[in-house]
Amino acid sequence: MEQHTYPTDLVQAQIDYHRAYQALAADPYGFHTERRRRLLHLSAQVLFHPYWEKTGGRGRLEGLRRQARTLEPAPTA
Repeated sequence: MEQHTYPTDLVQAQIDYHRAYQALAADPYGFHTERRRRLLHLSAQVLFHPYWEKTGGRGRLEGLRRQARTLEPAPTA
């Protein structure tokens, strides 16, 4: 499998997106306006990052997700 190098800020935005998504899913009955806004903001950061213009598209998005998951620290109990 081909390994790609992603900008640090893009990887961090993907990690933050994943955490925000998990926080939103963990409390299905809570007040979610702020969490949804954060998720939308992070989604835009990832999808409209200048990196995608340089590489010719978002076809490598799954690779970014995989890399972010491997770099994300394990949750503490």
